[in-house]
Amino acid sequence: MNTIRNQEFLDLASWVLDRARLAGSGDSRVRVNRRRHVEVNYRERRPEVIKEATTQGLFLEVFANKRYAGRSTPDFRKTTLEGFIADVLAEAGIMDEDPYRTLPDPEYYKGRTTRDLQLADPFHDRLTAEGRHEMAKTVEEVCLTEGGERVISVEAGEYDEMYEELILSSKGFEGYNRTTMFATGASMTAKDEGDRRPMGSNWIGCRHLSDLPGLEETGRIAAQRTLDLLGAKKIQTETLPVIIENRVAGRVVWGLIGPLGAGSIDQQRSFLADMKGKQIGSSLLTITDEPFIPRANGSRYYDGDGFPARERALFSEGVVNEFLVDWYYGRKLGWEPNSGSVSNLVIPAGSRSVDEIIRDLGRCMLITGFIGGNSNSTTGDFSIGVIGKLFDKSGFVCNVAEMNMAGNHLRFWDKLIETANDPWMYSSARFPSLVIDGVVVAGV
Repeated sequence: MNTIRNQEFLDLASWVLDRARLAGSGDSRVRVNRRRHVEVNYRERRPEVIKEATTQGLFLEVFANKRYAGRSTPDFRKTTLEGFIADVLAEAGIMDEDPYRTLPDPEYYKGRTTRDLQLADPFHDRLTAEGRHEMAKTVEEVCLTEGGERVISVEAGEYDEMYEELILSSKGFEGYNRTTMFATGASMTAKDEGDRRPMGSNWIGCRHLSDLPGLEETGRIAAQRTLDLLGAKKIQTETLPVIIENRVAGRVVWGLIGPLGAGSIDQQRSFLADMKGKQIGSSLLTITDEPFIPRANGSRYYDGDGFPARERALFSEGVVNEFLVDWYYGRKLGWEPNSGSVSNLVIPAGSRSVDEIIRDLGRCMLITGFIGGNSNSTTGDFSIGVIGKLFDKSGFVCNVAEMNMAGNHLRFWDKLIETANDPWMYSSARFPSLVIDGVVVAGV
């Protein structure tokens, strides 16, 4: 639950708010945070990187006479914070007036959930140095074994962190959050024809250590994803169905999310600005923002404005349902604010596996990775390099590289014909593999 539990942070934030008020600020908001992280990387069966660090920060925002300034410091000593507060106020005094830059009305802070989202692993402190090294060594050893003579190099690692943050504002907002994160995986480079050295990887991150998949499986998948790149070649340009793999689907879907932001709309950089309530995709295009999934990477109690997290549908059966409106741009546009950011994005999963879908598609391409590319939030045009596997009549044809997929989001999502039954659970983008019909895949 998100009750305040760090008295040190609370006392410090309260003191800073009082000093800012006495120094002449109108409203102010302070964020105090601390992060402890550990990283262990192995290469050639030896530790290559061992890092452990604790960092802290205090971020003060002041809203004085229609002017705003914000600055951060890692120094929590009150003797230096006095000067820090004065500097922030002085900076605000020389800024241009902005009547929309204020703290939210306290009414918008009401309704925060009291459920336990389990964002922090209570056993985080039980992970020992030996345990961290064993995780990295095991993943690396599996990669080396699976890759055999084709391996050029493997970098395997473990990362974990504990983060806590307290936010306090002069408008009455109080928020405390404590989270943990654990990650492990490997990147592997392999020998291929000529001087090609394809690199694949498999890195997994979770809130709780017990939710990570087995270390042997993690290493095996890292090796397999690398070996699947061997012999990859360019094919002739053709139009065919593509399956965008679950773990990389967010790379394309995000081109729809950014333009929902009120800031993009205000600055006339959104191709969705006039599309609210209109159909821009097939009936399978439903994207929900779900902040209350226990242990999920994107779950939260409140957003950056202090608005309580709420479930919402951004796209419903292909229709643009809701924009992302924060306090500032809500005031500027005259719109009711909801939240300018997202938590866990979810697309409903289908009933069939990728293998079952491939058997029915005939000639198709499974896209397993993207390289470079861009998405224009103003026009909706996008172009991105793709790698993957070509299938024909359910049989594997070849690994594919040096290809490009281009289109426009306003026409691309009409072609969404199926979602697989494999939502990717190790990300805040919880998407299944997506089947898009009639996509032009071109050689570059």
